[in-house]
Amino acid sequence: MSVDRNFPSTRLRRLRKSANLRAMLAETQLTVSDLIQPIFIKENLSGREAIKTMPGIDRLGLDIVNEEIDDIIQTGIKSVAVFPVIDESKKDETGAQAAIEENFINGAIRNIKESYPELVVIADVALDPYTTHGHDGILNETGDVDNDLTLPALRDQALGLAKAGTDIIAPSDMMDGRIKVIRDALEQNDFVNTLILSYAAKYSSKFYGPFKDAVESAKFFGNKTKDTYQMPISNINEALQEVAMDIQEGADIVMVKPGMPYLDVVKAVKDEFLIPTFVYQVSGEYSMLQTAINEGLLSKEVIIESLLAFKRAGADCILTYFAKDVAKKIK
Repeated sequence: MSVDRNFPSTRLRRLRKSANLRAMLAETQLTVSDLIQPIFIKENLSGREAIKTMPGIDRLGLDIVNEEIDDIIQTGIKSVAVFPVIDESKKDETGAQAAIEENFINGAIRNIKESYPELVVIADVALDPYTTHGHDGILNETGDVDNDLTLPALRDQALGLAKAGTDIIAPSDMMDGRIKVIRDALEQNDFVNTLILSYAAKYSSKFYGPFKDAVESAKFFGNKTKDTYQMPISNINEALQEVAMDIQEGADIVMVKPGMPYLDVVKAVKDEFLIPTFVYQVSGEYSMLQTAINEGLLSKEVIIESLLAFKRAGADCILTYFAKDVAKKIK
């Protein structure tokens, strides 16, 4: 059948005509090295414990941490982010347990590094897993987090993590000046090669709900917010100022959190500073996608699509609860 056409001079569809061509010409690549697997380690737990609000994700007892890490390493993933679930009897108003060098999570990290010396271990610095009120710092008399009173506690927590063998210290608390305090302490104690990954642009987001359940801080936190120290969700220039300040104070890597709703922030940070930039696909993003997949509302391919979006925006690495499963798929 003859068709009279006004032929276009350029046909971009030629570039898409086969799977091999599309792969060859892909502008953005997702590799296993881009993925970081967060894990929750619970004190006084044996085996696994399902996290109800995060389908498919478990809290781990110390007895099976190595089994889980074996599985993670087999996929080619090179880094884990470790989060503690502390026995409730050890929580108090000031999160004092965080600064004890021989505490639960420091012991767990020490064991991990002895068994897997090449694995890059990331550990958070913040008091929320250790406090009875669920905030990231020490409260003042009005119930708000006292910035300057919290800084020494974060410094001591960071030093304990460094002594345990943590490769990357990741302050997620959003206190002003904490990067300088931690960097100075690391330098003065000969941890000159311990990296700081700053949660520089951490927004006061409602996407964190399942994480609070995972570390069992939700039962204490109630309806309170972290609006006085985490970033307003409407602001991007403030995020750039936060990043600039943290770089000046000694951060090696910066983080944007959450991920998908803040792709513009990821791109702006990367374009402005050209520093290694990580993004966290947080618990609410994970649970939203995984639930939709489980219910048949979305296909599994949406996971790769979401991660490619982070890479396209400029992220160098992605913390995601999908990491292990995605790595198995793309290895």
